[in-house]
Amino acid sequence: MRPDTTLDQVFHWRGRQVRWARSGTGPAVVFCHGTPWSSWLWAPYAQALAGDFTVHLWDMPGYGASSKDPAHDVSLDVQGELLADLLGHWGLDEDGGSAPHVIAHDFGGAVSLRAHLLHGARYASLALLDVVALAPWGSPFFRLVREHADVFAAQPPAVHAGAVRAYIAGASHRGLTDTELDALLAPWTTAEGQAAFYRQIAQADEAHTDVLEPLYPSMDLPVHVVWGAEDTWIPVDRAHRLAELIPGARLTPIPDAGHLVHLDQPVHLATTLRSWLTEHA
Repeated sequence: MRPDTTLDQVFHWRGRQVRWARSGTGPAVVFCHGTPWSSWLWAPYAQALAGDFTVHLWDMPGYGASSKDPAHDVSLDVQGELLADLLGHWGLDEDGGSAPHVIAHDFGGAVSLRAHLLHGARYASLALLDVVALAPWGSPFFRLVREHADVFAAQPPAVHAGAVRAYIAGASHRGLTDTELDALLAPWTTAEGQAAFYRQIAQADEAHTDVLEPLYPSMDLPVHVVWGAEDTWIPVDRAHRLAELIPGARLTPIPDAGHLVHLDQPVHLATTLRSWLTEHA
């Protein structure tokens, strides 16, 4: 399945086109992806939960099927504002309405945390999966690209595709199939996608999570920190630190899983998330 096949709706926001989809019935669940990913990673989980929950998938601007205009910032601060407005567009953050359960991965963690802590977005619960939340973050490749984004953006397409393919492969502990690699790589292989890939890394700034860290102890909602025990991109020690900072947070390391827990341990992750949502629905 290609990353853009299920996103049949468009939210227009400050000139950006945000592709999204909603299905199912029951309490609302919103999935937030990270980088360099898209909602494709969450699609099977949304499908599995749609019998009991109303699931929402979306691609951040600059990712997946959403617009990739070079004039538009794609930094974490912008994405956090967008998520808060998107929840309002969905009718999930209105006075007297039911707040959604949010499940976030990687950059999506910082986006969901910023929307909640800085922009007032209300959640029924928050599951944070291998998230960007505490500095330092970013793999060695990520940091190298951030320092030389213009050079990397000028690579021949074949060289770019090979580098990104190897980068993505390193996020898995068990190893990815060619089909999985192709699906994850697809949004970045066009000329527009290649430019967008390096632009989002160039705009990554730890200041956007540094401002959050002092606020974690003030969080007052159910939070579940879930982490691949073998994550080499964001090591599991960050999970322990984050869970200690958030009052009452639950911590679940998932063995034999790297940063892409979705693909490394899908049954374990699906069971963990369904149990969490059922408990707090």
